[in-house]
Amino acid sequence: MLLREITQLPQSPIPLTFSEIPEPTLEAGEVLLRVTACGICHTELDEIEGRTPPPRLPVVLGHQVVGKVESSGDFSRSKTTEVVTTFNAGQRVGVAWIASACGECDFCKSGRENLCPQFKATGRDVDGGYAEYMKVRADFVHPIPDSFSDSEAAPLLCAGAIGYRSLRLTNLRDGQSLGLMGFGGSNHLVLKLARYKFPNSQVFVFSRNTEEREFALSLGAAWAGTINQSPLKELDSVIDTTPVWGPVREALKRIKPGGRVVVNAIRKEESDKETLMTLDYPSQLWMEKEIKSVANVTRADVREFLQIAAGASIKPEFQEYELKDANHALIEMKQGKIHGSKVLRM
Repeated sequence: MLLREITQLPQSPIPLTFSEIPEPTLEAGEVLLRVTACGICHTELDEIEGRTPPPRLPVVLGHQVVGKVESSGDFSRSKTTEVVTTFNAGQRVGVAWIASACGECDFCKSGRENLCPQFKATGRDVDGGYAEYMKVRADFVHPIPDSFSDSEAAPLLCAGAIGYRSLRLTNLRDGQSLGLMGFGGSNHLVLKLARYKFPNSQVFVFSRNTEEREFALSLGAAWAGTINQSPLKELDSVIDTTPVWGPVREALKRIKPGGRVVVNAIRKEESDKETLMTLDYPSQLWMEKEIKSVANVTRADVREFLQIAAGASIKPEFQEYELKDANHALIEMKQGKIHGSKVLRM
């Protein structure tokens, strides 16, 4: 399904259209996948409405892709430095937000390819997985553990991987407390991951949505309340996944001295930017409190998280839709009708 133009969404079908496009032609070092499932991410709403760096238009959206290898390009002519040459026809693999990086800059050489100035995103800079077929650089493909179905694996490739990176960036230790601002596709997996990695830590969930708070409690949260409510204890760190600044200000009030708020969001509302600028320094930022953003993911994030999730049986809660219903699923996400993750089946 193609996105042909940036538009502000009405409460009616999104203008993603079915289009017949030629089967992708493989270049050196690429593989062709037959897509079987693709997760739906809130970032796609931001792409459609123009809140992210402009996508290449027209573009096929989708960056949580599971598929089977159909064919491979000529690896002998590839310029990539980490090409896997053992793909077999029918092998199940995944594709995440990171479609490529240069491999040569200081960021790439230091394991921070997510910050590469030539970073390309799946479904934004190159065609993604809202399709029957897609091509991808072979060294940016990830084997899928057998313990996951296609629909279970898809959300792990972005919502799970970026949640894993966010949790790492909190520097949380077992026994310390974690807050989650917002409880959608990513933070519901962070809750499961935190309970596995830090069994003696309590997780506190903040959400404006009653159903999301009940969902969090059902998954083992120690407490769930609204954004402006306070649990009975200060928090060591908070992960914020909301698109607005208000929860960041609230999180800064609730963390301990030396605590960190990790912002796992690709953008914040421009109309809300003055909210952050009205910080009360003594109560919200003094005492070495920190705000740290998360930018993209690395291949290591994706692969490490898939292995941890497989070993710990961490699986997403999800709803399935047919590809023809992608517009409907995105409208539901726009309206806040989210329970875990949403996945397209091809």
